[in-house]
Amino acid sequence: MHPIDQVSLAFDPASLRTLNIILGLILFGVALDLSIDDFKRVFRSPKAPVIGLFTQWVLLPALALALVYLFDPTPSIALGMLLVASVPGGNLSNYFTHLSGGETSVSVSMTAVTTAGAVVTTPISLAFWASLHPGTHALFQSVEVDPVAMLVIVGTLLFVPITLGMTIAAKLPRVAERLRPIFKYGSLIFFGVFVAAAFQANFDHFLAHVQTVFFPVLALNTLAYMLGYGVARLGGLTEGERRALSIEVGIQNTGLGLILVFNFFEGLGGMAVICAWWGIWHILTGLTLASAWKRVPIR
Repeated sequence: MHPIDQVSLAFDPASLRTLNIILGLILFGVALDLSIDDFKRVFRSPKAPVIGLFTQWVLLPALALALVYLFDPTPSIALGMLLVASVPGGNLSNYFTHLSGGETSVSVSMTAVTTAGAVVTTPISLAFWASLHPGTHALFQSVEVDPVAMLVIVGTLLFVPITLGMTIAAKLPRVAERLRPIFKYGSLIFFGVFVAAAFQANFDHFLAHVQTVFFPVLALNTLAYMLGYGVARLGGLTEGERRALSIEVGIQNTGLGLILVFNFFEGLGGMAVICAWWGIWHILTGLTLASAWKRVPIR
């Protein structure tokens, strides 16, 4: 057994509650930018969001599974890769899409639907894709994950802050307008605190094993951007829509992933380090990609 599979990160109940609160603040900030129209837009102009959702919900986990078979990482790292591919899009994707010159409305619609749908899609997706590989299937079964309990936790974590944020945005627009910049730019700080809190008692483990997860995260994240852009191009979408889908598929809500790791997988080292490193890495790559695209005008 690889040393990283033997690591179970220590995390006390008080710290876990802190993580839940921080994740709630991040999702509340996302919800301030959401409205019922974002969901309706999927039905009014469905082509780009539907292609994006199919890529996010089906092709991205399939890509992660293919990489698991190709590189044969340790079971906990493999399960971490599948978890990252099963969580909804990250909250920074909308900002990066706007910076890149992409279609922000498509990004916002996808974030809204994948975040709301994660109550069901994340537990089901993780269980399904993990069952297709012997190592991840055995590990998933060994921790006796209760899909119903996972659904309840995910539902609670998502429903409360999203409902509150969307309600304030609809009923108190002036308040929402003042809060948006605070939470938009505060998301980076929140996530930094999130990761620091998650590893405050386990930093030695993180440093010891980050090199083990570096290449899997690099490969999956890079191919996720390429997958989003490539599928959008094959679907005949505009350049702005292609950029939106690429970023949306490459930016994942690994904060939610960390919560699930500590709630249901006993802080399993490989999964936790994958989620934490992805959260740092996708900020760097997303900002780099968006800044590069910003220099290339859309014709």
